[in-house]
Amino acid sequence: MLTLLVVVASTRPGRVGASVGRWITSAAERHGAFRVTVGDLAAVNLPLLDEPAHPRLHQYTHDHTKTWSGLVSAADAFVFVVPEYNYFAPATLVNAIDYLYHEWHYKPAAFVSYGGASGGVRSVQAIKPLLTSVSVMPLSTAVAIPFVSQHLNDARDFAATEQHEQAATAMLDELRRWAAALVSMREPTSRR
Repeated sequence: MLTLLVVVASTRPGRVGASVGRWITSAAERHGAFRVTVGDLAAVNLPLLDEPAHPRLHQYTHDHTKTWSGLVSAADAFVFVVPEYNYFAPATLVNAIDYLYHEWHYKPAAFVSYGGASGGVRSVQAIKPLLTSVSVMPLSTAVAIPFVSQHLNDARDFAATEQHEQAATAMLDELRRWAAALVSMREPTSRR
């Protein structure tokens, strides 16, 4: 079974991302195509890039990097749960991507974005070039949640609409196709 890593990008106090992350994690588990794990960047708690060696060397000295590397390495695909901060992706996500190199290669990524009127789509568009730089295939099939605060109940849990659920299913279907297709690109090449 393919492994999906749901990356919750926001680390702000009072964030909505954890709630949206719980929803998409549950949706992915119900979908059934993936073994689902979560990489909540608030819990991973990566400081601003503090490894002395370049990530491509894979010579990690800090436990937080080794933990993050293990989560990303084990994944066959990613769903990034991203807010939009000042019309851009959160710095925590940029930092988390920059921490690693080889672990990202030849895996697809989908997005659940949220925010105000734009639903966080500018954040998604901003992060795609960085992901392609580490050989991640960003997909266009996504879930965008405009005016996310209107979908929070009194406990601040995200209450998905039927449209959100349908978009999530379409996104996960597409992600499964790409994840299965890219497995062979990560296999070691045979020597001739």
